[in-house]
Amino acid sequence: MQNNSALYEIARALLVSGKGLLAADESEKTMFSHLKDVGVAETDAMQRTYREMLFTAPGIEEYLSGVILYDSSMRDKTTDGIAFPDVLASRGIIPGIKVDLGTVPLDGFPGEVVTNGLDTLPQRLAEYYEQGARFTKWRAVFTIDGDTLPTDACITANAFLLARYAALVQAARMVPIIEPEVIMHGSHSLARAEEVTMRVLQLTFATMREFHVDLQGLILKSSMVLASDGFPIPTAPSEVADATLRTFHLSVPHEVPGIVFLSGGQATKRSTENLDAIAKMGAQPWKITFSYSRAIEEPVLATWKGEEANVEKAQKVLLARCKHNSLAAQGRYVPQDDA
Repeated sequence: MQNNSALYEIARALLVSGKGLLAADESEKTMFSHLKDVGVAETDAMQRTYREMLFTAPGIEEYLSGVILYDSSMRDKTTDGIAFPDVLASRGIIPGIKVDLGTVPLDGFPGEVVTNGLDTLPQRLAEYYEQGARFTKWRAVFTIDGDTLPTDACITANAFLLARYAALVQAARMVPIIEPEVIMHGSHSLARAEEVTMRVLQLTFATMREFHVDLQGLILKSSMVLASDGFPIPTAPSEVADATLRTFHLSVPHEVPGIVFLSGGQATKRSTENLDAIAKMGAQPWKITFSYSRAIEEPVLATWKGEEANVEKAQKVLLARCKHNSLAAQGRYVPQDDA
């Protein structure tokens, strides 16, 4: 049996108290869309400049234990010729890599998708390890539509892919982050979101056990349990915390060392408030922190706008958002300080 002590050490380092993960793993298409939204030229050069601004921001190592990269940014370098993974590692931030190749329709099941990329994964993992990656991420997507979606067929198919992915990553000496995301968009209630999230997590972890995935060397990246963005009654942070932790206690094995939250389309401050409410519920069997993308990067992009003169100010915004989420992960967020 493989000795996974090195995996446990990486997982512990990623889950150190007071720090979280920056999910800077948007595809080129998504990143170009974000650049366009703030009036920045949609070019590889501007995307590289933006990433360099993030990764070289002074002080982020105080609040970030890891950064999830995309394939192109794993290969990119700073203007000084230093590879992005090396920039992060030199600051004590562990480089990670998104390894799924996006979703494709699940044949025979309209409105549902499975995640692509398993066939070429072993070869890509070996290359990413050599480039400095020490953890990976794979996303599965579940859409709620009334009482019909997601189907058990969709959940089962994605659970299989997540388990095979996790086993391959551990064999490649990296920590897998599994991200079964229950999409927030729609009209579903908090109760329906809780029901679906519980089903997804329970089936996913049952499949992990079937494939002999070492749960101590794995991290869960999860949605919070939220009523949809189209539901008429907003969910209070205390309700989010109750539903989310209740779901985890009925679904996530205690061997799993940690859970990191995706923001999932929540507004910037709302994702921080909800994280703080969860942390205020006290110690849990798992370490709990954040792995945000848009909830951190959106105000940074809006401040930067592609202008060199705005870099320092944008980096301060990045540091502030990381700090607020770090405090929230410890139940110490102060809304009055988050102007």
